[in-house]
Amino acid sequence: MNLSSSEKTNPQRVHEGITPGSSVPELSLVPKPSPPKPTISKWVLINLWFNTYRKFFTLITLLNLTGIILAAIGRFPYADNHMGALVLGNLLCAILFRNELWMRFLYLVFIYGLRGVSWAPLSIKYAATSILQHVGGIHSGCALSGTVWLIFKIVDIIRFRAMQNKAVIASGVITNTFIIISVLSAIPWVRNNHHNMFEKHHRFIGWLGLATTWMFVILGDSYDIKTGQWRTGSHTFLSSEEMWFAAFMTIFVLLPWVTTRRVSVEVEIPSPKVAVLKFNRGMQQGLLGRISRTAMMEYHAFGTISEGRSSNCHYMICGVQGDFTKGLVANPPKMIWTRELKFAGVGNASSMFKRGIRVCTGTGIGAALSTCLQSPEWFLIWIGSDQERTFGPTISSLVHKIEPERKILWDSKKRGGRPNSVELLKDTWDRWGAEVIFITSNMQGNDEMMQGCRVAGIHAFGTLWDF
Repeated sequence: MNLSSSEKTNPQRVHEGITPGSSVPELSLVPKPSPPKPTISKWVLINLWFNTYRKFFTLITLLNLTGIILAAIGRFPYADNHMGALVLGNLLCAILFRNELWMRFLYLVFIYGLRGVSWAPLSIKYAATSILQHVGGIHSGCALSGTVWLIFKIVDIIRFRAMQNKAVIASGVITNTFIIISVLSAIPWVRNNHHNMFEKHHRFIGWLGLATTWMFVILGDSYDIKTGQWRTGSHTFLSSEEMWFAAFMTIFVLLPWVTTRRVSVEVEIPSPKVAVLKFNRGMQQGLLGRISRTAMMEYHAFGTISEGRSSNCHYMICGVQGDFTKGLVANPPKMIWTRELKFAGVGNASSMFKRGIRVCTGTGIGAALSTCLQSPEWFLIWIGSDQERTFGPTISSLVHKIEPERKILWDSKKRGGRPNSVELLKDTWDRWGAEVIFITSNMQGNDEMMQGCRVAGIHAFGTLWDF
């Protein structure tokens, strides 16, 4: 750790626990007037807004829009004969980049390809982390593009309906309806404010759309518009690109559900604000799990806490917000549904870096703690109010397994308010010799830290609300 000689003699000068000494000026218990918020330039705000997610989304939609325009004016011959492949190719990509197994594979490739590699500059690692964090832009861009291609295809079929069989037209219109409903239900406002409605429509209507897609593909490939006859041979169907796209779409939709299990769970309720769930088996850091009271509905994602793969358990911290988490406190379950195949969060990419800082607020400790437990090169900053009482002895004991010189636990109740988080990060960045910062916080805290780090030239990756 990069410390000056005075810091070596007084290691608690900055890296203090929950109750700092009164002689520590920087962390005094006397609240100081809040400094005026720094003015953030519009260029920084634009850069943060136009992140890799939106870059992916913009690039994919513009490329597909160009293809649609070229097809409409007769300058895209491939689309004339394989428009269904363009529809399903986009939809397959959309499914892939929300699939747990595929994403775990991508994380594995990037992490093992770049971890400990001397030739890989930090800029490549930052780019790889940004790509992994923002693949949701590929999902959204391909889903929207596939839907627009499908609309274009149905309009084209209806224009030449005299040559088409009515069953092909009907299956296409039904498929279009289901896919459009599924895509519209995933609009951010709907997803964030009406989660259950989003889940019902996006999942179940999407499954109906997949089923009718098979019907549309089979009927479309079987009907010969030149002769007006149905083809009975299997060769044409098996050799079509559309059939294989539909097959892989089905496989990747089903795969996560194959790992769904009803498992035993122990629930600790240290305070009315939090439920701590304990599950069997340990796991690597940076993973998130989905849990539900039922097999098919209302799945919610939470970070997992574990001391490592060899541990006999892992935990989830569920902060009380909506009906689901309130129910965990009011009526703790003994059994719960979960997907045994966990999905990787951006924290999983911490393995690419030699040294880093994991900062979180409140229940964000659920996504951050494993990284610092499993790697001695990661520094924890946890900002909250009365953490030991709120989160209970289990989480507190895990936090205290991290050496005092590797953590700052900021109790805003004892310290008279929240810290200047940006100054705290800048100071820790220099002292710890960090290469990267991962942030898990609410929207206000995330924006404040991301903006401050960008101005200071510190490489940080913040929270996304895109599950």
